[in-house]
Amino acid sequence: MIVGVPAETKSDEYRVAMLPSGVEDLTAAGHRVLIEAGAGVGSGIEDAEYAACGAELVASATDVWGEADLIVKVKEPLPAEWPLMRPGQIVFTYYHLAASRELTEAVRDSGATAVAYETLRGRAGDLPLLTPMSEVAGRMSIQQGAKFLERPQEGRGILLGGVPGVPPAYIVILGGGVVGKNAAKIAAGFGAEVRVLDVNPDTMRHLGDVMPANVITVHSDRHNVRAEVLKADLVIGGVLIPGAKAPKLVTADDVKAMKPGSVVVDVCIDQGGCFETSRPTTHAEPTYIVDGVVHYCVANMPGAVGRTSTFALCNVTFPYVRRIVSQGLAAACAADPGLREAVNCHGGAITHRPVAETFGLPCEEFAA
Repeated sequence: MIVGVPAETKSDEYRVAMLPSGVEDLTAAGHRVLIEAGAGVGSGIEDAEYAACGAELVASATDVWGEADLIVKVKEPLPAEWPLMRPGQIVFTYYHLAASRELTEAVRDSGATAVAYETLRGRAGDLPLLTPMSEVAGRMSIQQGAKFLERPQEGRGILLGGVPGVPPAYIVILGGGVVGKNAAKIAAGFGAEVRVLDVNPDTMRHLGDVMPANVITVHSDRHNVRAEVLKADLVIGGVLIPGAKAPKLVTADDVKAMKPGSVVVDVCIDQGGCFETSRPTTHAEPTYIVDGVVHYCVANMPGAVGRTSTFALCNVTFPYVRRIVSQGLAAACAADPGLREAVNCHGGAITHRPVAETFGLPCEEFAA
């Protein structure tokens, strides 16, 4: 099989979808690996490292897409890449299709097979390819929140941990999953006062067992969400419905009633965001202000720490790449129902029900 790794084109995206060790593994098994020149530079991986492991360096993304049977990426194909996708080609990456009907229809209409990192299920029912990036984003959310709470960034001028005689920041985290747990861990370490809202009693019990005393869990309902965000200096949005659009937990009226200079970090913006006032931003222009509240809604947060994120991501994606290459996608999916759940589009049809239901479009089962 010919495997292609194009350079990422999303703004300020520094990750790359394969490590030199992965190239060496595939080429030793007799496969070809095409790497777009410069694809790894943002992660500190030079072309020579790929070449030394057997990669064929290719000058343009068009050539990579044109030859490869399997494209391995990090972020969703952007409009300039849509015409490069073709029937029969497998494209393995993050898609978050439920956040964009335009992207969904473009991928479907290309005839390519879209295999989505974010809907692949592990044997325990977890989301193993989403988890490491959620860990990164959860931890980064507190770093970014701390920065934008500073007055020069138009925040309230709050130090997360406070100082003797001055209270620490009040941080509200919506969702106690991977993002929320990692955000709470970092926020607690700063000494902030932390509230984590979730609907799952088992999740809250677990957090109660493992978190320090400055992390308190609160049942997530409409009344509690509003009450907590109105007290918050910093709110982290970390809710997830796999493959579907994020629920809008915080209304525009809630935001209007929040403290001036408070900060929102909407980690689930890839799935549409959980604040009514959220819209995607970039690392170059990460924030905007609505009713005095600073909104940080960068859609590829882990891309800013490209080296850490690349190694964390490739550690979990490569075993599936190897499986697809060695067995073929249909056989690999037949052997692993969790991989089958990652197939979002195939042969001109949407094959992942939550995506289809989001837009009221037909869904066809992928026949592995």
